[in-house]
Amino acid sequence: MDAFYASVELLRRPELRDKPVAIGGHGNPDSRGVVTTATYAARKYGIHSGMPLRKAAQLCRDCVFLPVDFDAYRHYSRRFKAALATVEPLIEDRGIDEVYVDLSARSEDSASLGTAMKRAILEATSLTCSVGIAPNKLLAKISSDLDKPDGLTIITELHLQSRIWPLAASCINGIGPKASARLLAIGIATIGELAVASPALLQKHFGATYSQWLLRVAHGIDSRPVETVSEAKSRSRETTFEQDLHPRRDLAAIRSLIRELSVQVARDLTRGGYSARTVGVKVRYDDFTRATRDLSLSRPTATPDDIVKAALVCLDRLSLHRRIRLLGVKASNLERGEPAGTAESPQPTQAPLF
Repeated sequence: MDAFYASVELLRRPELRDKPVAIGGHGNPDSRGVVTTATYAARKYGIHSGMPLRKAAQLCRDCVFLPVDFDAYRHYSRRFKAALATVEPLIEDRGIDEVYVDLSARSEDSASLGTAMKRAILEATSLTCSVGIAPNKLLAKISSDLDKPDGLTIITELHLQSRIWPLAASCINGIGPKASARLLAIGIATIGELAVASPALLQKHFGATYSQWLLRVAHGIDSRPVETVSEAKSRSRETTFEQDLHPRRDLAAIRSLIRELSVQVARDLTRGGYSARTVGVKVRYDDFTRATRDLSLSRPTATPDDIVKAALVCLDRLSLHRRIRLLGVKASNLERGEPAGTAESPQPTQAPLF
């Protein structure tokens, strides 16, 4: 979906169309919250997800700031996915605003299928989306970003060299700003240059595992299936920053984002009829190393306050020592049914969670 949160807000506030709008926190640019998403008009000023609201206000004095409204976003998420399922039900849900669809058994041509999907979503939601159709998930993901907003891009193996290889290496999901900079330092700017790079050179700078992955994706190789059915083992939310956050200067923004992600996880649990006994936080640093901390709870819970408190405990247990490119919150060890002590089922006395 195109700038999903912002697009939903513009449906309700059409007078803001074509104006710079940023969604985040409580909508107060003087707060310590971060931008969740921004309209394309705001992005022209350099405003992007993960940016502190105060900095966004400095970049664009005319930017309109709105609070997040997850109830509205989930409503439109359900509507667009239901509309999509009328065209093709083999869908892998990838979050509130993105899905993969398995079209391999369809006999219609790709352009007709893509147009049908876009039309169904537009009619059901009045929102636009960008569709990428390709032989695998890797190339479909790249394709979906090529002609935003309201795009339809079809890529085959024959287009690899002409359409994919000229793109910046950072267009591949998994190659972030730091990896891009390291690739540039050794003379690799595009996907095509990465595809013909020396394996020994890549291994020297990126290690064996990551260098092998870099070569595979540069050649458009991805064997991951579209996973349409799975029993929930966890619920998680994460976000990758366009610019890495500093572990000390941006600590307030980091904590604010952990709170926002925790609230989303709690709502996902409630919507699915789950409660969780374990809450965890994941951090990915600018050198692609990862650190996690988990906290086991004394009772299952799905209340936002409980998830927020547990996630912040996990965050405090991490030694943030490098710039951060990704933050995530995860709830696991799920149980079906209504947890004890929720707001819908208060208890006269309640043992502490931890």
